[in-house]
Amino acid sequence: MPTLLDYRRRIRSVKNTQQITRAMKFIAAALLRKAQEGVLAARPYASEILRILRSAVARMEHPEHPLLDRRPEERILVIVLTGDRGLAGPFNANVIRYALGFLTEHSSAKLRVIAIGKKGRDVLRKRAYEFAGEYFNITQNVEFKHAKEIGQRVIELYTAKEIDAVYVIYNEFKSVMVQRLVAQKLLPIDPEVLSAAEKNEPGAGILVDYIYEQPPAELFEALVLRYIDTEVFRILLESSAAEHGARMAAMESATNNAADLIEDLTLQMNKLRQAGITRELIEIVSGAASANE
Repeated sequence: MPTLLDYRRRIRSVKNTQQITRAMKFIAAALLRKAQEGVLAARPYASEILRILRSAVARMEHPEHPLLDRRPEERILVIVLTGDRGLAGPFNANVIRYALGFLTEHSSAKLRVIAIGKKGRDVLRKRAYEFAGEYFNITQNVEFKHAKEIGQRVIELYTAKEIDAVYVIYNEFKSVMVQRLVAQKLLPIDPEVLSAAEKNEPGAGILVDYIYEQPPAELFEALVLRYIDTEVFRILLESSAAEHGARMAAMESATNNAADLIEDLTLQMNKLRQAGITRELIEIVSGAASANE
């Protein structure tokens, strides 16, 4: 049976853990604020890049580019975005489970993976998947140079016809408590994406009359590459914000659980101490009664 000293030691240990989880929550909240600002800034930029790309396509009779070539998906590259660290609730586990399901579903094709984050890399390496690249410590501080490096790697593989399609699996940031698992097709670029805006977008169907200094085909060539880099950058920011949000929620839950555990342990300790006091009083009374007889 635990003694009073055991309870005091355990309460002290839980309080120390609670301080750590509270500090990690505040750190995650600060990182989330920065990542959230990046996501909110990147989304309009990516949308405008796509809108200008559509405008250039509308002025070309037969838009051609190696990244638009559609081939039978016999060789697929899957980019999996996870975190480099744990303590983020189900964030990493959900992405890995979703990615393994996707890979199993497309097992008839020749699969290659690019792992962004150590957690996904470790699991995929144990499953003996062929790697086309791995990147670490990116989502903690996302920079455009990281997206450009990954984008160039993907473009090289696709233009060299080593792969026929590229999919990205990541957590899309919705709110602190909500992330949405997404399997987005990055390459080849879908002609429907370039043909017209979605019906629910502002200004759908309206062709802005831009005045181009360069020929539309030349602009299209540069914009396609910029579009891929921007999409990768946006996806990295989405995953980073989702990870920080999940970690903040997990650490808040751990802090609250520690408070509940401290309350329960304190109650048990008080009951044990009260039982000891009662026992000592009974012994004193019994001894006094025996002395008076």
